[in-house]
Amino acid sequence: MSDSNLDTLRERLRGFAAARNWERYHDPKNLSMALAVEAAELLEIFQWLTPEESVEVMADPGRADAVADELADILIYLIRVADVLGVDLPTVAAAKIDRNEARFPPTG
Repeated sequence: MSDSNLDTLRERLRGFAAARNWERYHDPKNLSMALAVEAAELLEIFQWLTPEESVEVMADPGRADAVADELADILIYLIRVADVLGVDLPTVAAAKIDRNEARFPPTG
């Protein structure tokens, strides 16, 4: 996702929350809890699948829609909590990848 798309989503989510007077609920604690709940709902989709079945989950239209919805919810809450905390996601993600590249050199 380009920064401009992330910026657009962030602004849209700010407007969505403001239009519903939800900012009072969008504190870091509540948003983090909501993010964890949505991640758990994604896990629930895969809970009893074998590893092989999990790889094929997107071939089932019903499950594919559920996975997409949960991923969207996770992204929405992630963007929202980062915005509330003033965290620049692309910058911190790039820094984390840099640290991981140093910690885990290529094996091939």
